[in-house]
Amino acid sequence: MALISLLSLSSSSSSSSSPSSSLLSQFSSSPRKFLPSSVKIRAVSSSTTSSSDSAPLRPKVVVTREHGKNIKLINALAKHGINCFELPLIQHTEGPDLDRLTMVLRGTSFDWIVITSPEAGLVFLNAWKASGSPKVQVGVVGAGTASVFKDVLQSPQRSLSISFSPSKATGKVLALELPKHGSGRCSVLYPASMKAGNEIEMGLTARGFEVTRLNTYSTVPVYDVDQMVLAQALSSPVVAVASPSAVRAWVNLISEAESWDNAVACIGETTALAAKRLGLKNVYYPTNPGLEGWVGSILEALSVRGEIKKELVC
Repeated sequence: MALISLLSLSSSSSSSSSPSSSLLSQFSSSPRKFLPSSVKIRAVSSSTTSSSDSAPLRPKVVVTREHGKNIKLINALAKHGINCFELPLIQHTEGPDLDRLTMVLRGTSFDWIVITSPEAGLVFLNAWKASGSPKVQVGVVGAGTASVFKDVLQSPQRSLSISFSPSKATGKVLALELPKHGSGRCSVLYPASMKAGNEIEMGLTARGFEVTRLNTYSTVPVYDVDQMVLAQALSSPVVAVASPSAVRAWVNLISEAESWDNAVACIGETTALAAKRLGLKNVYYPTNPGLEGWVGSILEALSVRGEIKKELVC
């Protein structure tokens, strides 16, 4: 597996004694550490060479999730001989309702907890544990989101259950299919990103659910990228993105690169629609969102651009 890692963090008020390494340790040691407003995100390059000729490996795919969250995709692509270039495009930050989440879970029971992203799931789990791990019934948008609950589901306590996933892993379909028994009151807690749309709460409300939305986290883009790093990312055949926020961050980075017409491989339809709305042309995405479909879309994009043989695409 070959990976060129490009992330460092630097503080605007840092000292001269290697601040980036201490900050990187702070934020990579736990996926639930949020980025303070004083910290500046910057992507920089570090070299990776092949053992045969010491020449830099040419990456075919730019992976763009937060540092430390790209490994599953990197490993999946490595099985196909695909080298990756890690350029995190976003960082998660605290949302205005984060502190309320624990209190709400302690004091209110809900028929459903609706979770629509892995990050929303991680934030919810922290608050759920802090509230005493009350009994809850969770609906998730898809397998990727469900995976963050794996350890909890294997615990002997089992006060959390995943009881629903829609036929298609989108928020719109989840809102259409979430079970509602009878005509009585049915309450939903929806911990979400500040930047998430309102189709879930609108869809559920239209069906008679009582929805409480809490904006528990948000995202900020990478905004200070070394020009040599950006040049390498722009030359890579495929950029893999997992959220509309990542698409927006990428478009902001290439705003002056009007001639860029390489491929964007999206994790699902929602992200792909955002990419198309922002003017990206060569957009690929799977019918069913998730890692397996995402890898298939990346391979398809590489095949179309002549980077791999078509027979490698399942």
